[in-house]
Amino acid sequence: EVLLEAIAAWGVAQALRRIVGMFAFALWDRRERRLTLARDRLGEKPLYYGIFGGTLLFGSELKALRKHPAWRGEIDRGALALYARHGYVPAPYSIYRGVAKLAPGCFAEFLPGTSQPRLETYWSALETALAGLSAPRREPESVLVDELDALLRRSVRGQMVADVPLGAFLSGGIDSSTVVALMQAQSSRPVHTFTIGFEETEYNEANHARAIAAHLGTHHTELYVSPAQAREVIPRLPDIYCEPFADASQIPTFLVSQLARQHVAVALSGDAGDELFGGYNRYLVAERIWRWLSLVPLPLRRLGVRALLAVPTGSWDKVFGALRFALPRALRVPNPGDKAHKLAAVLAQADLDSVYRRLISQWPAPSEVVPDAVEPSTALTRREGLEGLKRPLERMTYLDLVTYLPDDILVKVDRAAMAVSLETRVPLLDHRVVEFAWQVPVEHKVRHGRGKHLLRQVLARYVPRELFDRPKMGFGVPIDQWLRGPLREWAEHLLDPARLRRQGYFAPEPVARAWADHLDGRRSNQYPLWVVLMFQAWLERVSSPSS
Repeated sequence: EVLLEAIAAWGVAQALRRIVGMFAFALWDRRERRLTLARDRLGEKPLYYGIFGGTLLFGSELKALRKHPAWRGEIDRGALALYARHGYVPAPYSIYRGVAKLAPGCFAEFLPGTSQPRLETYWSALETALAGLSAPRREPESVLVDELDALLRRSVRGQMVADVPLGAFLSGGIDSSTVVALMQAQSSRPVHTFTIGFEETEYNEANHARAIAAHLGTHHTELYVSPAQAREVIPRLPDIYCEPFADASQIPTFLVSQLARQHVAVALSGDAGDELFGGYNRYLVAERIWRWLSLVPLPLRRLGVRALLAVPTGSWDKVFGALRFALPRALRVPNPGDKAHKLAAVLAQADLDSVYRRLISQWPAPSEVVPDAVEPSTALTRREGLEGLKRPLERMTYLDLVTYLPDDILVKVDRAAMAVSLETRVPLLDHRVVEFAWQVPVEHKVRHGRGKHLLRQVLARYVPRELFDRPKMGFGVPIDQWLRGPLREWAEHLLDPARLRRQGYFAPEPVARAWADHLDGRRSNQYPLWVVLMFQAWLERVSSPSS
């Protein structure tokens, strides 16, 4: 009712600029016979559309479009190449030719007699970033901490409004702990918090989450999941994610959503802290690599590339093995041959943007694995407008904000939660928090080789530092081990060269090499293989008569 009255009073564009929150909606104007599709600023909610046989189809999920009699689904090879690189299909593309994702911060108007929509941007992440950088905050850090604390409190308070039971995901990391701390500080009763634990130590954060929950006094629920329980989720993934999606942390995300839904109907999430406040380790790695590489002329680096690649990975392993005890501790790494060849790929890059794109690519040369594909341009390849993002951290966090965050992180959480009828909300993505984050100078985001400095200062007001000051962990499962063990038969069925050749989407030869190297332990190819496996599982599902 509020939304309709706002649009009636101000029109669509002005109403959208005043709205706070997450949404995707369709508005039909009977008088003007005009359909408007709109999506929230950061892309928390999905919206697909396409015209088939003169019929406009739109919806939150591709499976809804596929049910229409006019539907003709043809896989877009260019989008498949993007999927091979990233493990997701970035907006505005979808896996199907003729179907687009409405970009975040945009609305589309369809009028009678027109075949294409009129697209308008009502909020721009790039303009927000450039505006923030042009007016950096120079106050003392204590003032910035006060303001961030107040902004996050307001966002969390607004997103705690619900007429159904509400809780939060708690991993024990900086972001989710901050959200839960602010929830509990503004709640008269213990907040419900939920954590998934794993027996494998390197994947388990449940003990950290438990300690923070105990300090804050939340009503905490945790579930330790066996590898068998986690693997049982895999057959459901093609239904949950209605286009190919290959972020393996989708498995624990579904499990924690399933756990939360047993107790609440809405859960707050700590996503977006890494993109807004420089939290990913790869930001520091990419900047450090480029700082050294930029000192060496590109022709010399290319000579180094040829030298590194001239030695097979197995030979590098033998050399490092023979010299192991004479090498500095930093060079005593597992699979040194694999790492030497990966280093060669980075050495060949001409600039920081290319280095970063290489670091975040699953299949760095998609045209080799997706035959006859031309990779369309994305925010990661277009350079227009990025001149104002001069510092490496600024460029990398912006690129993640408009690609990885909406098309991977938010997709992962939204679809997993919706599959169990759980609504998720992301307080850090209040656009006022985002706008403030871009005004914060880099030195308040990354300090002493660690990201999220300002966010840590907010959390320290509510939680003792010893409970959260530790190296960053990922939210994953041991896919690499499973592919060599209990998932091997399933994977071999989907990766069968004859099957791949018959389908014609992925080239069998590079996939077979990656699979053989992974099984032999020469390389950990879990991520590129997971990309192919998730496509194959999705294709098998959508090709079945009941889909």
